[in-house]
Amino acid sequence: MTKFSILTSLITITLLFQACSNENKSHNTNNKTIQEANAMLATNQFVLTSLNNKKYTIEKKADGFALKGAKGKVIILDIFATWCPPCQAEASHLASLQKKFKNNLKVIGVTVEENIPNKKLENFRKQFGATYTLVNSSENMRLINEIAKELKIGNNFGIPLMALYKDGKLINFYQGATEEEFIASDIKKALGK
Repeated sequence: MTKFSILTSLITITLLFQACSNENKSHNTNNKTIQEANAMLATNQFVLTSLNNKKYTIEKKADGFALKGAKGKVIILDIFATWCPPCQAEASHLASLQKKFKNNLKVIGVTVEENIPNKKLENFRKQFGATYTLVNSSENMRLINEIAKELKIGNNFGIPLMALYKDGKLINFYQGATEEEFIASDIKKALGK
């Protein structure tokens, strides 16, 4: 009988600790779910800082990305590097498009270079005529990775990479040097012109 009592006691104690363990797992699962939800919310917005310290908020939508406060405009997210010859060559074309389409287009240059001094971006702007918005932010790489993921091009894509969006929907994207006329044609179609 004492063996039976000892065995019953051991089983009861084991079950008691098992229940505590499951409760803790449930609590951890709830915390993990909350953390994942917060992370998901965080990944849906990207706050980018331009060279003149203006903040731009890019929001991830179901079909692409949208610039907060730019409803009806075409947005070009230009992923580039200051040392990249095709990126240097496209800068004047993007500036030309920004000028041509004025209030219907917003070009944002997003550098892949982490911790780059603003002075280097300013020199790029002056040397290659990049008169559109250039952002230098800790959020750049996170946004770049999300764009690459959304475009299904992997992490080792070629630059320049331009992604065109209107109201959160992808219009088209280009990898490598692209003729200004092709980009202008897509902008006109998106604007209904």
